[in-house]
Amino acid sequence: MLLIREVFHCRPGKVRPLVEKFQAMNRIMANAGQANMRLMTDYTGERYWTLVAEFETPNLAEFEKMMQGGGMSEADTKEMERLMEGYHDLVDSGRREIYKLEPVTKG
Repeated sequence: MLLIREVFHCRPGKVRPLVEKFQAMNRIMANAGQANMRLMTDYTGERYWTLVAEFETPNLAEFEKMMQGGGMSEADTKEMERLMEGYHDLVDSGRREIYKLEPVTKG
């Protein structure tokens, strides 16, 4: 299992509009049977105005399928495109982190 973490450093005052976009995206993705996102905003950190969206996926092939809109209807795809209009105006920079989730042994 992989943990995908999308880290966005927003422009001042633009975290909330980006959170709202991601909340709407999550609803569309859930209806299409895709992974449910966990959204986090910073209390403290290296930079203010940070949004982290993370979700789990079984492998990179499933992640690629999701990124290409796998399982979404044409209407969902159009709604996703509409939601993401202007998102670059909210973000200064970002990065993607991909982690392999390791099993935990009980000791």
